[in-house]
Amino acid sequence: MTQSALEKQEAKLKQLNQRIKAEKSKIEQNLGKQIIKTSNLDYADLSNQKIKDLAQKIATVLNHESNNQL
Repeated sequence: MTQSALEKQEAKLKQLNQRIKAEKSKIEQNLGKQIIKTSNLDYADLSNQKIKDLAQKIATVLNHESNNQL
């Protein structure tokens, strides 16, 4: 393959990685919004520590459910 073809493939790969990152970010934001909305949480009460604690609780519940489905 020529250098130009490799550079084009590299550019496509970078573009794809950027799109993947953008999609992940979008999903994370939507998940957070849905959790806040359905839990009736107040944004003013959400410190970084409280967010971490809530995330840990949610992860524990989800992991527990996953283990019980096996």
